[in-house]
Amino acid sequence: MMNYPEPIVKRTYCSQSLTTFRVRKRPRAVHGGGFVVTNSSQRDIFTLDGCGKTGTSGKLILRSDSEVEVLTIHRIKALSIYQEWRGSKVGFDDVERLVFTLKESSSFLVKKNPIKISLKPRSTKKDWDFEIQGSFPNKSCDIVDSRGYIMAKVWIEDETKNMKISNDYLYNVTVQPGFDQAFVFGVIAVLDNIHDESTRC
Repeated sequence: MMNYPEPIVKRTYCSQSLTTFRVRKRPRAVHGGGFVVTNSSQRDIFTLDGCGKTGTSGKLILRSDSEVEVLTIHRIKALSIYQEWRGSKVGFDDVERLVFTLKESSSFLVKKNPIKISLKPRSTKKDWDFEIQGSFPNKSCDIVDSRGYIMAKVWIEDETKNMKISNDYLYNVTVQPGFDQAFVFGVIAVLDNIHDESTRC
C-alpha cells in the first residue's frame, strides 16, 4: 500500500501507521446527537456534532479532542437529482476553504451507484477522487481512491470474539498509513446523516 502523498485537511491527522478507531454514539438528550471517535487507548480523538447540537438540519461539525472545529459540513440544496455536501476548514488566516464535495443522489434510479467524493482543489484528471464501495448501513464499506486503493474501511467487530463491546458501540474504522483521518471521518459524518443515523434529529 502506498502512503497517500499529501494531507487533505491537516498533516496532524495523518499517522505513519495503520490505525483503527472505534466509533460510539452519544446520548441525544445530553449532547444533541452525533458520535465520538476513540483510539485503541479509548481516548477521544474526534467528536461529531449532529443537528441537535448545531441547531441546523444538514449542518455537521467535526471537532478535535480539544473541541477545535476541524471541518464544517453543509448540505447544499440542488435542483438536480443530486444533493451536494460541502466540507470546509478554517485556515490560520481565518478564511474558510472548501476541502471536499460529496454528491448524494435523491433519485432511486441512481442510488445504487457509488457515492463520489471530489477534493478541492482537484487532485486527479477524473471528475472524482474517492468513492464509497460496499454498504455503510451494514457497516461494511470502503473509501477507495481513484487508483483503486482502499484508504479506509468501516467494519463491525465480532461480538462472539470480543465481549467488551459496550452498548454505545457503533462500528470500527481502519485508516491506512499516511491518509488523512479527519477527512475520513468528515466523509463518514455525511454517510451517517444520509442514512438517518446518529447525526439526524
